[in-house]
Amino acid sequence: MKKKKIFILMVIILIILFFASFFIGRYPIKPSQLFGILGSKIFPIEPFWAANMENTVFNVRIPRIILACLVGCSLSVAGASYQGIFQNPMAAPDILGASSGAAFGAALAIVLNLPSAMTTVSAFVFSIGTVLLVTFISKHAGGSKILGLVLAGIMVSSLFSAGTSFLKLIADPNNQLPEITYWLMGSLAGAKMKDVLFAAVPMAVGLVPLVLFRWRINVVTMGDDEARSIGVNAQKIRFWVIIASTLITAASVSVSGMIGWVGLVIPHLSRKVIGNNYVHLIPATMLIGAGFMLLVDNVSRNLLATEIPLGILTAVIGTPFFIYLITRKEDLM
Repeated sequence: MKKKKIFILMVIILIILFFASFFIGRYPIKPSQLFGILGSKIFPIEPFWAANMENTVFNVRIPRIILACLVGCSLSVAGASYQGIFQNPMAAPDILGASSGAAFGAALAIVLNLPSAMTTVSAFVFSIGTVLLVTFISKHAGGSKILGLVLAGIMVSSLFSAGTSFLKLIADPNNQLPEITYWLMGSLAGAKMKDVLFAAVPMAVGLVPLVLFRWRINVVTMGDDEARSIGVNAQKIRFWVIIASTLITAASVSVSGMIGWVGLVIPHLSRKVIGNNYVHLIPATMLIGAGFMLLVDNVSRNLLATEIPLGILTAVIGTPFFIYLITRKEDLM
């Protein structure tokens, strides 16, 4: 009953943040105008709002708000899943190099002067490719498979980070270099409905198995021997969780750029709220992650005259919180 009340509260907070995000911005929109604009697509309502206001709602705020929810939800769940299957409280969505690969892919597309849509596609493809490369290398490594996977992720991430640095070196300093730099800092500025549609499909494909496997992740956290004793194939579960988490991470990074700390901090915050049981932790992380990203994005676009990249804000918020967590005399997991 207590957990049910907590979930209801989280849903209410997320709904409030969702609709409040429409009213916050440099172009103010009243609640009556918003509901009139939305209702006009269903009912014959005589417009009592400016035409450009309707354009702002459907082409600017709706795509950005939905994308913020999707990205926050996906990065948080990916982080929680990685922390469970690797039994490591420091695991994050970029532990296998997905973010480094996406950064290289986006930088390469920018240097080659490809259309903006291809920047997203290139980031997604290289993100997936990087994790496949890491998995291939880890299979040929001796010793612990988990340790081999993590070490391969570190090495391949370093390689692609070096590649991104090289692309920044040869990029046009007037146009391409600023674009690469801004992409690497993470932002939802300029989000379009096509970005939402592009990201929503792989996110859905990745999130569904993570929700369905969440009780099995509980078993994997106890160790392979214990999982085997109750009939759960830990290696198989770990493989599918990695695939699903990589998919949602790649989709998130490809449309939002590099946004750190969300996948590391939000799962720990969720544990403080709902506990360590993944049956409850995964849904709670989805809700808190979506709400957190909405909140940060609202601050990003309204705090100063110039929009603040999301990666900067998440680091400013995430670092003190994580310092607080690790200095408490209790386990993170």
